[in-house]
Parts: sequence; C-alpha cells; structure tokens
Amino acid sequence: MHRRRRLTLVGTAVSLAAATAVTAAAAAALDSTAAALSSTPVSTGDMTSDVIYQLLTDRFSNGDTSNDNPSSAPNLNDPTHNNWQEYWGGDFAGVTAKMQYLSDLGVGAIWISPPVQNVNVPVPDSSGNTTAGYHGYWGMDFYTPEPHFGQWADFDTMVAAAHAKGIKVIMDWAANHSNPEDTSNPNYGAGGALKQNGTTLSTYDNDPNGYFHHNGGVADYNNLYDVEYQNLFNLADLAQENPSVTNYLQGAVDTWLGHGVDGIRMDAVKHMPGGWLKGYVDHIENSHSVFMYGEWADPSSAALFPNEVKFANTDGQSLQNFDLNQAERDVFASNANMSELDSALSRQQSSFNWSNDLVDFVDSQDENRFLSINNNTTLLDQATVVNMTVPGIPSVYYGDENYLHNDTTNSFGQVGGDPYNRPMVSSFAENSRNFGITQKLAGLRKSNPALRYGSSTQRWINNDVYVYERKFYNDTVLVAVNKSTSTGYALSNLSTALPAGSYNDVLGGALGGGTLTVNAGTGGNNPTGAYTLNPGQAAVWSYVAPAQSTPQVGNVGPTIGHSGDKVAVTGVNFGSSAGTATVGGVPATVDYWSDGEADITIPSGVTPGLAPVVLKSSGGTASNAISYHVETGTLVPVTFTVTGTSTSPGDEIYLAGDQDELGNWSTDTSVAIGPLLDPNYPTWFSLAGVPAGANIQFKFFVKHSDGTVTWEGGSNHTYTVPSSGTGNVTVAW
Repeated sequence: MHRRRRLTLVGTAVSLAAATAVTAAAAAALDSTAAALSSTPVSTGDMTSDVIYQLLTDRFSNGDTSNDNPSSAPNLNDPTHNNWQEYWGGDFAGVTAKMQYLSDLGVGAIWISPPVQNVNVPVPDSSGNTTAGYHGYWGMDFYTPEPHFGQWADFDTMVAAAHAKGIKVIMDWAANHSNPEDTSNPNYGAGGALKQNGTTLSTYDNDPNGYFHHNGGVADYNNLYDVEYQNLFNLADLAQENPSVTNYLQGAVDTWLGHGVDGIRMDAVKHMPGGWLKGYVDHIENSHSVFMYGEWADPSSAALFPNEVKFANTDGQSLQNFDLNQAERDVFASNANMSELDSALSRQQSSFNWSNDLVDFVDSQDENRFLSINNNTTLLDQATVVNMTVPGIPSVYYGDENYLHNDTTNSFGQVGGDPYNRPMVSSFAENSRNFGITQKLAGLRKSNPALRYGSSTQRWINNDVYVYERKFYNDTVLVAVNKSTSTGYALSNLSTALPAGSYNDVLGGALGGGTLTVNAGTGGNNPTGAYTLNPGQAAVWSYVAPAQSTPQVGNVGPTIGHSGDKVAVTGVNFGSSAGTATVGGVPATVDYWSDGEADITIPSGVTPGLAPVVLKSSGGTASNAISYHVETGTLVPVTFTVTGTSTSPGDEIYLAGDQDELGNWSTDTSVAIGPLLDPNYPTWFSLAGVPAGANIQFKFFVKHSDGTVTWEGGSNHTYTVPSSGTGNVTVAW
C-alpha cells in the first residue's frame, strides 16, 4: 500500500533554517507572547508520559452502597456477585476512594467505563437470564450519568480527586450504538431506546426520524459496509449521517467534557464511518484539546488493516494497538517466536505516522485475561515489561498488577472470557511483583524521554530472547527478555547506544536482571561485556543524557486540527523561560510553557496538510520539527454518492477533490477518500469530513487491481458544504 511520507524525523537533528524563517516583525511579536502564559497546561492532548489504567467502574470498588439498587433502574444488581451479567456495586465514589492506590502504582490516567446511563430494564440472554449494562456499552441516555455509578456530583468529585493526584480521566465513549434490540420482540429490553435528559427520542421499532440504521446484523466483518452500517451484536446502530444524531452526539460529548474529562477512548471506531468520526473529532477539538484513541479490533493480517492505518494517520485519533497486543499474547502466553513481536513493532513504526501515540495493552475487557490463557505470573510480568517499554502509551487492565483472573469457561467455550475477565477487585495490596514492576517502569517513563518519544531497534533476537533499544537523541533504554523456562543465553556480540559504563537493572532484579557493563565503541554501537540472560529473566537499563540548550521535540497532540485549536507539544530541554513556536513557518501563540511542554494555538494562514511544528527557546535556539496535520477549517460530514459505474473484480472506487480533506486530487489511496461502499451496486458512496461552507470541486476514480487509475470523465463536480450538521450530494458518473 502507498503510505503518506512523514515529514518528521523525531530523534534526529535536522536543519530547520528554512522552516523557521520568519520576519523580524513576526519574531518580535512572538517574543511578546510570553507576557500572559497560563500557569497550567491548557491541553491534555498528549499522554505519552502517562501510564493508563483501564478499570470497569462496576467491578473496581464500591464506595457508596446507596446507589447499588437505584429506583430509576431497579433490580439489575446482584450483591452476591453470582450473576456476572448484573451490577456488582462499583461506582464513581469507589474510584475516588482508591485514588491513592492508583497514584502509588504510578498511574497517570484512568480509563473508566462509559459513564452514561445504560438500559434501565433487564435484557434477557439466550437462556432467559437477566443481563444489564454494568459494562457501560448499552447506552440509553448519553446526557445522564449511570445511576448505579452515581450522580453528577459523584462524577465531579472523582475527577477532582484524580486531578489532585495528577491523574487524568479518560472516559470510554460508545457513539456507534445505543442498546440491544430485537425486531421480533418489541418488548425486548429497552428496544434500543435513545433518550436525552430523560426524554425518549426514538426506539429501534418506532423510528420515524431515522435515528438508527435498519440493515440487520453484521454479516461479514471484513466488509466495510457491513461493519459500518449494520448492527454490531444486535445493538441498535446509530445513523450518524442524520444531522439530528450528529447534533445529539456532539451535545452529549460536550456535556461530559464540560465536567473535566481529559481524554476519550472511542469504542468501536471500525463500525462508524471514518469521515464522520473525523468531523466528530474536529468538533471536540474546536473547544477542547484532549487525547483521543479508538478501538479498532482488527489484527494486522485482516483485510481491513490498511483502513485502520489510514484512520489513525488521517482522522485525528490514535488507536488501541491490537496488532501489538496479539503479538505480545502469542509470544508470552502461547510461546510463539520472538520474531512475531519484532515484526509487529517494525510494522507499527513504518505504518503509523504517530506510532508513539498508539495505546499498548496486554489485557482488556474484551479478551480472556493473560493468566487464563497461561497461568504463569513470570510470563505476565515479562509481557508487562515489554508493554511498558515498547513504542506507544502503556495501558494496564485493572487487577493485572495483583494477578486478578477467573478461569470459568464462558458460553463460547473460552476459559476466562467475557464476562469472567471482569471480576471484582479482590485486593488492593501494593506488594506484588507486578505492582512493583509497573511502578518502577511508570517512573522510568517519566524520567527517561526515550520511552516516551524514542524509536525502537532490535539489538539481539532468537526464538526465546528479545533485546531492543529505545532511543531519543542520546537518551537510551535497553530492554532484554528471555521467555524460556529452561534455557539461558549468553548475549554474545551485543551492542548498544548506552555510553560506556555500568548500568544497574531498573527493575531492581525483580526478574533476575543484573548489572550490564558497556565498553566504548563507535557510531552508537558500544559492545557490552559478557552477560547471560537466564530463563524467565528480564532487565531494563537506562541512560538519561545531560540537559541540552537545544529544545528536543518528541510529540504533538492532538495530531490534527485547524486554526484556533490548542495543541500540546512535548519533549525536553525547552527551558524554563517561555520561547516561541511556528506551525508551517507561521508564528503561533504560546499559551503555556514549561521545560517539557509547550501548549500553542494553531495560527491562521498555514497551508493545509502536514506542517512542521518548531519551537524556539528563549535564547533563540530552534528545535527539530514534528509534523502536525492542519485542516482547512471546521469540518462537516458529507455523504458523497456516485451512480452508474461498473467495476471488475479487484477494482475500487475512490473520491478526490480540491481540498486537503479530499486528498488534493491525489490518487494515493492512503489520502484519497475511500474505497467507496457499494451495497446497492452500481451505486457507490462514502462519508467524508470537508470544510464547512466551502465551495468544493471533486471527482471519482477507479483504482484497478493492477494499480492503474481511470478518472471519471467530464467536468469537475461542485458542491457547497453546509455550515453545520451533515450534508449529502449525489452525482452520476
């Protein structure tokens, strides 16, 4: 697949004279921006320094028993904890009560269950048993907190307690659907009901205003139309192209962000049109600068992996790293070759424009826990070491730090699968080996920029051993892991960028690591002294370079936006006195400045597309550049439909046009809109986010299976984009 070429060389010193040239008058104006800086960051769009802790609110801690059986949703709880599909009492107050524990673990952000009110009546399963939305993914009223979790005051208290400990709050957000429906039974559950502050807007079987798609359940998970426009697991699929639905979801997310939410994990992004999501993200960033990442549950071997990469590179969100997750579980739980892990890391670094923003994880609410696959705590600890030190933002699933798991076999024959991967926390002890490993590596992430911003290079590998190095400028972390239970290996001919000297294991020998001796070499390849990595061992060695006078930029977040949006630029050596910033050579307002973060406002006048962001210290020294995608302006989702063209097997239809958001007439499929969907062949359509109110020109083209292109004939199509809501346009080929 053709990929967009990156403009960023993170960790490499480059000449920026051309990129940073500004007039003397502009430079003087920039120098004056230090006068009124915020004393605290104005953006939470970058979380590369954080460890995320995913918790299921209902299964974490019960801090308030008075909401266990709320009158607005009665008889959906089980205080005996025998029915795994009902509420067990966890709530916002319980999370608040355990904030010190989370702080002790080294957590920088908590990822909570979807907090909205879920279906308030029982939903029978196939056996007639009572089930409820304890997990949060059966939303009903997106404007109201789930009463089993608490009220707005409880949510606000939780957010305040987190912020007091320096912990950010990420909410899970399921904008793809409401709740379960059954067309054969109108009395099934709440019938997919969608409400706003208690008022019912629609149900699946009484939907005159078209809030839902009515296309049946997903038939083919490798077919983009099926996964985007059909019901996932019989959940009533929201019709985001309907402006009423878009307005509803925009208002709902604004409500929660107004209560201090710092980040969003977007559920089921594969099941929503990417063009709509791009517009939704743009709406959020118009008034909030928060970190966002989506769930695209799709391994790299699947047919839709190119779409996943395109989504992360062009639509403004990062992703949960399912590709790496599969490799980690295969290698450590199922004894696969270490080459699978190395290949996954190479793939993510070459495919994703901002690979250090991917959210890495070993366990999650949708998988049977690692220890249910292989009940070996040493292997889980080793997987934790890798997950905490490879490129990306590490996420820890609640209870893993104390080896929580339940190995009951579910109805699908999975040992420890849903719902048994969601037990109640049984211990908040802080003395387990995994707790200590997580704690130490969370601290290392804060202290060594290589883990936040560095690239990853393989240094030594065989079936059992993987030695890799993270490096950002001269900051270096070397990691060695031996998953074998019986064989030790001498790490012969091992070289590293660590300077000559002796290095103690950051883990303090928790997994048998010892002192590594490094001798002087050349070209960043310094030979190590003799070292044997015994069975089940892992070690981490770290070097932090002395402070420099040149700012070193490592990341930017969010990665996409337009003039007026706030963006966090992070790295090291920025200096304590405020400097200046440019985006695409245009001076930007600096809203906040510290030695490791500068929050800026994207200026007007930048050419849309990938643009270099450059900081300059108060002493006038320029940083390296990092890429940020500048949009033309506020985006509106528009459905583009073309009729009357046929294709041969293997051909695909794409859309291109005169806007950056339409690929600037490019036939590179990594930036053009598509492939278009054809449920009613030969009618094709796709939804794209395009500049509000703009007069645009566009055409369609066929990308043939051999890579050649056939453009639509005739004049360019024209269309005036609505100023808000959503739009649609249909043309004939």
